Amino acid sequence: MSLDRRHLIMGTSLLAVPSAVSAQTQKRSRLQSRLLFRVSSPDSQLTVLVDLSGVTPSWSILSGQKVVLKPSGLGLWLAEGRLLGEGASILRVSRQSYSGSWTPQFGQSSRYDHAANEITLHLKDPAGIRFDVIVRVFNGAAAVRYRLVEVPKLRSLKLMGERTEFRFADTAVLYSSRDEGDIHVSGQRDLAPLEHPDLTISSDRGPFADLPITVDIGNGLYAFIAESDRLHYPRAMISPTRGGGLVTYLMRYPARATGWGGQDETPREAEFDIDVGQSTPWRALLVADSAKDLIERHHIVPTLASPNMLGDTRWVKPGHAFRIMKPYSTDASLKAVDFAALHKISYVLFDAHWYGDGTDASEPTVPIQALDLQKVIDYARSKDIGVLLYIDRVAVTRALDQMCRLYQKWGVAGVKLGFMWEGRQSDVDFIFKVVKAFGEHGMVVNLHDNLRPAGLERTLPNYLTLEGVKGNEQFPAARHHVNLAFTRPIAGPADYTICYAQEKNQTTNAHQLALAVTVYSPMTLLYWYDKPEKYEGKAWPELRWFDEVPTVWDETVAVAGELGEFVVIARRKGDRWFLGALTNEIERRIEIPLSFLGAGTWRATRYMDGKLTRPAWKTPVRIETESVTASTRLKLQLNAAGGQAIFLEQI
Repeated sequence: MSLDRRHLIMGTSLLAVPSAVSAQTQKRSRLQSRLLFRVSSPDSQLTVLVDLSGVTPSWSILSGQKVVLKPSGLGLWLAEGRLLGEGASILRVSRQSYSGSWTPQFGQSSRYDHAANEITLHLKDPAGIRFDVIVRVFNGAAAVRYRLVEVPKLRSLKLMGERTEFRFADTAVLYSSRDEGDIHVSGQRDLAPLEHPDLTISSDRGPFADLPITVDIGNGLYAFIAESDRLHYPRAMISPTRGGGLVTYLMRYPARATGWGGQDETPREAEFDIDVGQSTPWRALLVADSAKDLIERHHIVPTLASPNMLGDTRWVKPGHAFRIMKPYSTDASLKAVDFAALHKISYVLFDAHWYGDGTDASEPTVPIQALDLQKVIDYARSKDIGVLLYIDRVAVTRALDQMCRLYQKWGVAGVKLGFMWEGRQSDVDFIFKVVKAFGEHGMVVNLHDNLRPAGLERTLPNYLTLEGVKGNEQFPAARHHVNLAFTRPIAGPADYTICYAQEKNQTTNAHQLALAVTVYSPMTLLYWYDKPEKYEGKAWPELRWFDEVPTVWDETVAVAGELGEFVVIARRKGDRWFLGALTNEIERRIEIPLSFLGAGTWRATRYMDGKLTRPAWKTPVRIETESVTASTRLKLQLNAAGGQAIFLEQI
């Protein structure tokens, strides 16, 4: 048995050394044991080992007796080409425990458990640089980060990369995506393809995948790689390593910058500075016995993020939004506000070209002539509806402060920022600056294009949602929606633009209803391609589901599901439950428990697939009502590419 394997099994205690082994070997074993540090979760199920006995530090993870992560390298690449961590000596070790929970302003649950045990290894490298390796272990998750403590005669340190590795068993299967593409199923050596017709590849060229990544380890365990608390630091991607496994890659270009200052126009940031006292982002690894149970680890990424930096944000209002379609006019916009009020929608959105002469070159400070924007804003506010305005990155770069003041004066509720860059340290800093500035002027923010969550919605609670996903407006296959539930929304909000009863949808209408539960977004865009006229004078009883379903939750339960096959999620708000079920392109009959319900009898209003119809989007929604209890096992029949949405109220 190898020494690494012995470490994994025995923790800080090595196996007994046979008497025939030389005294020198015994001495080396005792030294290695003293350089192996162990920290476990509060429930003792998950254990992380940090090994300093090699040339460079490494970490490994066990869940019970099962290997989650094989020994994987740790360290930061200095700009000079040397690895910070190589040859480092340990100065001391400190430990800390966290207990209890915290209350997010809004989230997928109303209370987030932050009980954890933490170890900090205080290290010094041969050049005198002092730094810490910090490992925090929750029930069901582990995270690691670095903190710069001291640089001789300097206040900062120049880096060019990071060497945090994730080495899974060779049997591991990854569910990953690149840019805003499909979810790609692969091994560790074959991440999302470099070139793919459905992708717009970002300027960082290589065999990379974006975070988060879901992993079927192959031994009955599932993992989820994410990052959190990304402040003043480049965004991370993941790349395969030569020896097997995955390693963190820090972006040097903005993601998907082509056409808006691409590789030829945008300065590459191959190096960046971190300040003394600064911590790097957390590299988090969520662990569960099933893929569905990863969904209930949704609290980990925001829990690791820095707390609210905006102060009192009770004014931030989650809710649904409705896009006002072009051509813009005052009358059409007022009609859209009335539609929003009728359907309990909190926001109306003016997308691109509401300003100037209606072109990209216009400044978003003067509405087009056909639009009395102030009249619409005032009318919407009289109905407790906020107006959102679209701006692109170029415009906000030129006049951020002016726009904040102007929009606040108009009474704008929030902004949608398009073609935003995220990747380099400077891009991350700019996003923080923009979101914070609008928050300080009382506006919520929705960021679009190739971005990824890292807990910033906790740090700046006006950051309601972001894109960074192959959205529903691209009419993806049903399997994509199923896999999505096990991937992107676990890390944070995803603006998914639900398109109802659209002729390009590849799914049934009941499937579209269920997306309001399976995809988490505090600001959820409904009826993306629709105008109010579509629904006038016709019976659409199933729209009550969208009228009633919340966008933030008090409790989330992953009821059932398998990667690539189907998913069933139930979420509670107050004393009402909402359940969403999706299947892939295979017709499915499943039976689910309702044990998450409280005592008593509940009325279940079921929005179901009607008679099998082709194409799938023409499938009618059948509505049935029945009484259920917590002991009921509910039978669901899902058409191919179908779904079911269930509204549960206590009788």
